[in-house]
Amino acid sequence: MLLNKLLSNLSVHVKPFAICTLSEGWRLHLPGPPGLLFHFVMEGEGVLYGPHGDAHPMSPMHLAVVPIGAKHVLEASGDVVNELRIDSPPAGEQVCQITAGSNDQADLVVSCGIVSVRYGKSLNLFDHLNEVLAVDLSSVPQAMLAFQGIMAEQSRAIAGSDAMTGALMTQCLVHLFRRLPSQDEEALPWLMALQDERLARVIDLILDAPGDEYTVDSLAEIAAMSRSSFAEHFARSFGRSPMNFVNHIRMQRATQLLAVENLSIDEVARTIGYSSRSHFSRAFKEHSGLPPRDFRSESSAH
Repeated sequence: MLLNKLLSNLSVHVKPFAICTLSEGWRLHLPGPPGLLFHFVMEGEGVLYGPHGDAHPMSPMHLAVVPIGAKHVLEASGDVVNELRIDSPPAGEQVCQITAGSNDQADLVVSCGIVSVRYGKSLNLFDHLNEVLAVDLSSVPQAMLAFQGIMAEQSRAIAGSDAMTGALMTQCLVHLFRRLPSQDEEALPWLMALQDERLARVIDLILDAPGDEYTVDSLAEIAAMSRSSFAEHFARSFGRSPMNFVNHIRMQRATQLLAVENLSIDEVARTIGYSSRSHFSRAFKEHSGLPPRDFRSESSAH
């Protein structure tokens, strides 16, 4: 099934983590993250409040996934009497510490970090996440070991640390995706949709060959569904129309090709299904905010 293929082909990048330590009665206001943010509880009890005030109780081995740009709050147990507000995400290439309260009293310890999760080079698996996603991994002892390993690897800059960190996070993601269907069917609608063989065939085809020529009619035929039923089911599951999804995957693939591959812009355009370089350049600028040439220059500068 496609879900197995997705999990077998995850592309995971983990930025340096932070350790958030809260004393009893403290509240920690955190800014909207620039990328997908993971909070994993190492010790203690508390609550994570999402941007709309939704409360998620947090205990050891609970994992919360916070969408891009979503301001949120961590609280340790007890009545709140003190607050700390962080206005911008921590920067740097090493694990940092954020302490709300006393250094000698840790009532809630949370490992926090930005994680990019893609299928191969195209599909961002949390692209449609709009609310905080909380998952209880306390029945999976490997999850704690994996996060402890991530922190250890990031605390020492040695050869292979990035690869090891990515591998450990991939383990956690597999456990997370295994838990989701039974825990919260609405959290990531695409995950449930992939259990439908008809939609799975379509997604698999688009991911494998984003440069092929597609129409809503041709995709509906592959799904063996009527055009209207297919379009409605697809949009409900993936948060965008079928052709919008195709274009999104093409632009994601172009982003990777321009940043990493040694291809001309004309070759990139043809690879993702554009016969006209000017048409591709306009579409790419609308997607990324930069023309392909400028995007490539900026990527190589970093």
